[in-house]
Amino acid sequence: MTSAQNDASIVDEGTAPHERREPSYLAGGYRLIDWLTTRDHKRIAVLYAISITFFFFLGGVAAALIRLELATPQGDLVSDDTYNKLFTAHGIIMVWLFLIPSIPAVLGNFLMPLMIGARDLAFPRLNLASWYLYMAGGAIVLWALLAGGVDTGWTFYTPFSSMFSNSHVVAALSGVLVLGFSSILTGLNFIVSVHTLRARGLSWFRLPLFVWANYATSLILVLATPVLAMTLVLVAIERLFQVGIFDPALGGDPLLFQHLFWFYSHPAVYIMVLPAMGVASEIIPCFARRPVFGYRFMAYAILAIAVIGFLVWGHHMFVSGQSMYAGMVFSLLSFLVAIPSAIKVFNWTATLYKGSIRFSAPMLYALGFVGLFTIGGLTGLFLASLALDVHLSDTYFVVAHFHYIMVGGSVMAYLGGIHFWWPKVTGRMYSDTWGKIAALVIFAGFNLTFFPQYLLGYAGMPRRYHSYPGEFQLLHVLSSAGAVILAVGYLMPLGYLAWSLRYGARATPNPWRATGLEWQTDSPPPEHNFAIAPVVVREPYAYTPEGP
Repeated sequence: MTSAQNDASIVDEGTAPHERREPSYLAGGYRLIDWLTTRDHKRIAVLYAISITFFFFLGGVAAALIRLELATPQGDLVSDDTYNKLFTAHGIIMVWLFLIPSIPAVLGNFLMPLMIGARDLAFPRLNLASWYLYMAGGAIVLWALLAGGVDTGWTFYTPFSSMFSNSHVVAALSGVLVLGFSSILTGLNFIVSVHTLRARGLSWFRLPLFVWANYATSLILVLATPVLAMTLVLVAIERLFQVGIFDPALGGDPLLFQHLFWFYSHPAVYIMVLPAMGVASEIIPCFARRPVFGYRFMAYAILAIAVIGFLVWGHHMFVSGQSMYAGMVFSLLSFLVAIPSAIKVFNWTATLYKGSIRFSAPMLYALGFVGLFTIGGLTGLFLASLALDVHLSDTYFVVAHFHYIMVGGSVMAYLGGIHFWWPKVTGRMYSDTWGKIAALVIFAGFNLTFFPQYLLGYAGMPRRYHSYPGEFQLLHVLSSAGAVILAVGYLMPLGYLAWSLRYGARATPNPWRATGLEWQTDSPPPEHNFAIAPVVVREPYAYTPEGP
């Protein structure tokens, strides 16, 4: 009996979609031109995976140089100007070329049609166009960084960026602008696909939480990214034509930039975290053999985070001189967004209760995500408090909080998703032992890198300085040592996953005994995903300790 027949409660009995064998999507043409002109969402996901992996390690090189410089109090490795360009390069690459597209563009592209029982996304050509826009934006940013660099930080604060910086600001802004259009196209495709291409019987409250998370993320992408695009264009106009928009000397208002920038960039935090929550929501019930606790509350919490995320941008501006009353409102709203986030953490924990837990590699990554996200979220409440934020603003405490959410949370979940769906994507199994070792090394290296930075920030060490007083050296050395361990942990999956492509055991259609529709087709899937359109007949996450 095949696994699809075992899962007849998900797909109508008798349909057995992968009984009619088709060649896998990987066999659809091996030439470079076949890949560069493909409209298959799965191949486009692979193109994204290769691209963002390149940019991830490029951003990692900049981070390594930063940590090397900070190993000693003196600025003895690079000049202050070069240091400014290094942390700017690290921020721009990691935020816009890795974190924002990572889960939606790679895992979302591959899995969304499979999870909703569709043959492809609604607009396959648009999907390919989004990858080309991504590559074009990446090339422009790369040129700006290699041609002399940018020294404004990834936030491009005005009036420094618009009037005073002598670096390649306009080129970097142009690259980020193009990347924004790539994100909008991806989000638009997901929204239309979920509304129009769901399989028969797949109602809204039978959707996997990964689909809910990417749907909410897509709404943010489509609604918030145009505001960023408009803001970047205004900065370029002021810089090129000296039109007074943000520069007080020209009659502009620098706070206007911060309002516009953070109106996008705070929801962008949820663009990076919501898909990660979706990944954890797929892995934890599978490896605990338990249904997701409070499924509907989990879906509502995803939407609540997306909506409230639009209303908290002002908490980045507590020390900017904005109205005291505005600060109080933004502080209250920032505490409010913690409620749906806490619901998700509580429900993941409740899902584990009385579960038959297997600590396989994807599960370790998912649990690592929950732990690091919880630490990052709780320390976010410190920054949401008006009085504490005055002390902690622009210190290493902010750096640590940001990285616990964005890197600890999102990257752990991304790697968890890669390990969970690797057999589906490639048709090969990897070494679970090496996967577990890598997850533990990354978890340990991450905490050693960034937890000392909480202490540095609390002690008053400001961020973005390449030299510092000697009393901070011990914590900086610990942080740099942790970065070495973290780098080893990030390199390890490259080795054993690449090895599995040639030597790994062939994967069955459903090696984890998971319940989603994506597991009801072959590994790797055929070009059109399902030989017969699936029909969903029961609720999601119908796990039992004995089987699906």
